[in-house]
Amino acid sequence: MPEQTPDRDSRRHAVALSYREGNTAPRVVAKGYGELAERIIEAAKQHDIFIHDSPELVSLLMQVRLDEQIPETLYQVVAELLAWVIDIDQRK
Repeated sequence: MPEQTPDRDSRRHAVALSYREGNTAPRVVAKGYGELAERIIEAAKQHDIFIHDSPELVSLLMQVRLDEQIPETLYQVVAELLAWVIDIDQRK
């Protein structure tokens, strides 16, 4: 029986966002499937960057091109997530 390769939808996905004060919105700075996704996640862990596991949000963010800002439709959910992360960081 031939070895089956997982299709794109069944592999792990990862998207990295960057937001700097003064920017209009966060930007997608890295994204990938499978091994690339694992490397993105590992790099985040090594730099003590918060990792949020939300398949639905990642699926939407995977549609954004690299170095583009997230669409306005995602502003609210990403803003709430960033505010939560900032709050956690300040409590450390």
